[in-house]
Amino acid sequence: MNRQDFLKSSFIASSLVISRPFITFSKQKKYRTALVGTGWWGMNILREAIKSGECEVIALCDVDINQLNKASSELNKLCTDNPKKYNDFRELFKKEQIDIVINATPDHWHGLIGIAAMQAGADLFLEKPISHTINEGKALLKAQNDTRRICIVDFHRRYSPHNIYANEFIKTGKIGKIKEVNAFVNYNYGEGKLPEKTLVPEGLDWNLWCGPAPFTAYSADMHPRGFRQYMQFANGQLGDWGPHWFDQILWNMEETAPKQIFSSAMMPKIRQSNWDSPENQKVIYQFEEFVCTWQHTLLAEHSAEKHQVGVHFVGTKGTLHLGWRDGFTFYPNSNASVIHVDAQLNEPDLQNIEQLFASFLTAIKTKKQPAANLKAGHLATNMALLGVLAQKHGKSIDWDGSKEIIIKDEAANKLLERKYRSPWVYPKF
Repeated sequence: MNRQDFLKSSFIASSLVISRPFITFSKQKKYRTALVGTGWWGMNILREAIKSGECEVIALCDVDINQLNKASSELNKLCTDNPKKYNDFRELFKKEQIDIVINATPDHWHGLIGIAAMQAGADLFLEKPISHTINEGKALLKAQNDTRRICIVDFHRRYSPHNIYANEFIKTGKIGKIKEVNAFVNYNYGEGKLPEKTLVPEGLDWNLWCGPAPFTAYSADMHPRGFRQYMQFANGQLGDWGPHWFDQILWNMEETAPKQIFSSAMMPKIRQSNWDSPENQKVIYQFEEFVCTWQHTLLAEHSAEKHQVGVHFVGTKGTLHLGWRDGFTFYPNSNASVIHVDAQLNEPDLQNIEQLFASFLTAIKTKKQPAANLKAGHLATNMALLGVLAQKHGKSIDWDGSKEIIIKDEAANKLLERKYRSPWVYPKF
């Protein structure tokens, strides 16, 4: 599809009313679809699956009956499907014949559930980051290779019109030779306050929610949606936002892995919370032909700067900012005019899952892996996790991207995975 056709189809698609009262597609063969993780983002994905007209929702699965019931109620307003409800994904995969699994669980569940879904014979829509540790990502790739299933990663920015245009623009050479790439995410979460001690809500299986991660006393700022700043369940801001921007960097620079990584973060914390993720962090990634940096803060929006999030591709002819809500902007070094392309994002939550899910369905039909494939997800996730690892390790690491090991550092290599809590077993890779 060329850019004009893509923009046209994006405009038509974005003009549709997603929340129309009832959707029925009775004559078309549908993919039997299950959603695991029925919270905020999982439902964003499921709405697009329903809207495609090619999916029948046969099951909803969540360890929290409150989220499960809320999702079921919304589904009743969107379509005529009558999915079964499950608390445990293992029971779901054992009892149901599934064509598509959407895995929208917290990060520490991406690996095990993704592997189990493909082994159950389903094609997989997998949230980013694809794994909590690097070796989980290797195990996911092994499972895909063994099962030959289609897997798409939720890199919806690969399908955003302004991101596609930026990729084309960089390839023209108009930005010049790129020797520096800087990714950044700067938000102000406020000074915060320590959460009050609360009991586990009725209907939430907290032990199963923790799963392979260390069992941790429940706190309302962990679930729902707060888990990302707890390192036993996710990898902080770098693990959350990083894969999106690192995928854009690797895609645009036609690269696969850095050679050397160094990271620094300020501890102890300023913000009042039980979060144990870095409030601010800087990472330097050395590639063969350029240097890449990552910077984030939870303490300020850096309002003096023009952009709050995104990537600066710094070329000899100018700097290209690739952003989110603020689209694409090229600032030339000469007196030439600034070039800007607005973002075209879908509601809710300003994303392009519609185009991503359409690519997923095409991949299933053609048996060809999509642009936002599992390998791309693994490489981008690796960059984030290597930054996390280097900060924990306290010194720079040398990365062999072909073997996916840290060179001559046994202690650092041990950080490529972690011990699972019984009875869960770390996957083979």
